[in-house]
Amino acid sequence: ARTRLSAYGLGTRGWDLLPEWTPEVFAIDEDYVRGLIGGDELRLPDAARPLWDGREPTNMSAWIELGRRVFNEYPLRGEVFAEHALRSSALSRRVGLGPDENGLWPGLVAFKTFEGATEVGITCALCHVDVQDGKRVEGRARRNFDYGEMRLAYYRETGATLEEELRRRMASWGPGRADITPDDEEDPVAIVDLWGVREHSYLTQSGTLHQVHPAALAIRQETQILHANQEEARPPRVLCWALAMYIYSLKPPRQALDPRNAELGETPPRGSELFAAHCRSCHSDASFAGPLVSASLVGTDSSLALGKARGTGRYRPAPLLDVANAAPYLHDGSVASLAALFDPQRSTPGHRYGMTLSARDRQDLITYLRTL
Repeated sequence: ARTRLSAYGLGTRGWDLLPEWTPEVFAIDEDYVRGLIGGDELRLPDAARPLWDGREPTNMSAWIELGRRVFNEYPLRGEVFAEHALRSSALSRRVGLGPDENGLWPGLVAFKTFEGATEVGITCALCHVDVQDGKRVEGRARRNFDYGEMRLAYYRETGATLEEELRRRMASWGPGRADITPDDEEDPVAIVDLWGVREHSYLTQSGTLHQVHPAALAIRQETQILHANQEEARPPRVLCWALAMYIYSLKPPRQALDPRNAELGETPPRGSELFAAHCRSCHSDASFAGPLVSASLVGTDSSLALGKARGTGRYRPAPLLDVANAAPYLHDGSVASLAALFDPQRSTPGHRYGMTLSARDRQDLITYLRTL
């Protein structure tokens, strides 16, 4: 964080000298994918247009709408692995890519690069838009997306060179996990939902940013885009602020995907009391996240918390909004279900909270968690 901030907001030097970039984009749809499968060369369709017209929004709804476009259409970078996957319907399905009810492929755009070439780009929506029964759920982690396999398939099928150790690491990620930290350490994390971000005191699982103001989130978005595009250009800061406002607006869908949720009715009083007694001290804010906790205290795998890229020595308690639909659990996605999380026989280390409760109390606590 210190390294990034040392290049930020300096006016006449650092990242401020990079050109602002508002790309021409086209949201990839079924017709475009069919063309790629048929062997078409990459092209930017006539319907492509600049993502932003340069006018600053004048009210919150307009800020959120502009942020929605940034979330779905601003390319973090060109991604040859995604282009390769789009040219094979079998590979696309295998790695969790596909269309929504309107025929759009969330997280994938064709765009004109800063140098003028046309590429397939990935956006925030690639990891943070799920598709359930054809309907897109913006803000929910796409837990069936296998980024490691998407990359490995490219290397297998094109013959491109890949170091064996990196091949092994990518094969270990599995759906819903990735290691994108710029270091040589092995610390994959689970893709997270984006519910209740405005309430978070800290951003990222290891709490690398203290969110004392919405600018903290906007700065994080700008630095992510800058690093993703190798610091060739920077997004207009209006777009980063709009993206933060959109992320703040995201809420879990009202429909309950877990069929057990519909049977719960009102909040179970015993479960609520158990949560207050055993969980609320850590999961203390409105999103049921809270202040950072020492990695040694929580006891889960400490690779991320102690790593060079994002090491703080601590973890942020996971936000629990819509937790019933957020499996697998813990920062690295190592626990498959809520029942397993509270199972005294669980072999995965750490987060032993609630395990000394009786079987009935554990079930009442789980029942309550499904209502959040």
